[in-house]
Amino acid sequence: MTDRSRPPVACDHLAIFETGVSMKRRLLLGAGTGLMVSPACLLAQAAYPNKAIRYIVPVAAGGGSDMVGRTVTERWGRQLNQTFLVDNQAGGGGVIACQVTAKAAPDGYTLLQGYVATHGTSPATRKLPYDPIKDFTPIGMIGGTPNVLVVNSSLPVNTLKEFADYLRKNPGKLSYGSAGAGSLTHLTMELFKQQVNSFMVHIPYRGVAPAFTDLIGGQTQAMFPGLAAAMPHIRSGRVRPLAVTGAGRHPLLKDTPTLVESGYPGFDAQQWYGVVGPANMPAAIVKLLNESLEAVLKAPDLRDKLSSEALEPSPMSPESFAQFMRADIARWTKLAQDRKIDLDA
Repeated sequence: MTDRSRPPVACDHLAIFETGVSMKRRLLLGAGTGLMVSPACLLAQAAYPNKAIRYIVPVAAGGGSDMVGRTVTERWGRQLNQTFLVDNQAGGGGVIACQVTAKAAPDGYTLLQGYVATHGTSPATRKLPYDPIKDFTPIGMIGGTPNVLVVNSSLPVNTLKEFADYLRKNPGKLSYGSAGAGSLTHLTMELFKQQVNSFMVHIPYRGVAPAFTDLIGGQTQAMFPGLAAAMPHIRSGRVRPLAVTGAGRHPLLKDTPTLVESGYPGFDAQQWYGVVGPANMPAAIVKLLNESLEAVLKAPDLRDKLSSEALEPSPMSPESFAQFMRADIARWTKLAQDRKIDLDA
């Protein structure tokens, strides 16, 4: 209970904030000690979050992205002592979810699990009814998983070099599948084709599952799926991994080299997930959300929980995450322009 006989004091005397956590206390202190804040302002900040937080996931329930969102928010809610309500808003490749988020009040009670499609490949390949940077407030990165170059097990190649040589000797005779035009699986293979200066026919599918069916059946010969989707087929021996994206080898494929170490510098495309809110969220709330999310991501058990999605937690500051998204959009925009990939054409 507040002692109303005492005059208003600086934010480091939080007698009115008995239910808060230490992170909120640090947040309210501000940049300097002794900073005086009005009681009304203090109460407004101290109250957040005082109700459930809507967490929009831009895919249908049940998939890998949904699992990531539910796993993270379960722990995040305990960290903030508040409930997260996961709201699956599938449709339009994430467009619906992004529009809903962008139009929400910037009060910290509506967040979006953005990912490489909503804030990377889609802005690079088509016109969208939202601006992936201006319409959102970056909160922080969750993590990423690499893509892996796999080939049909009957293809007479065992290394990345052998595959590149085989492509050059058989231009136009091979085809590759993707999860759809403009998807990360599509653009990553186009980046590879650009770097090896060769050609394969692109066969887009409605998702990665049917693309794998035809790869295994021999209708296509190669694909660049996310590692989590590829692992069951790699373990069964039905496809052969040749290289992974990213800066370092992945623990699940310790014997498979990265494209970087194989002579393709800068080839670090990845399936990533992060959190954004509507534009113009208060800095204090962003700071609280970022710090609490970072605490969740650093918990040892989270890495184990996300291992089924081959996801490596990668906490970032809001500023670093904003720079990351800008760089990802720029990377895929340049590639789309170079390869004349325009889904609006």
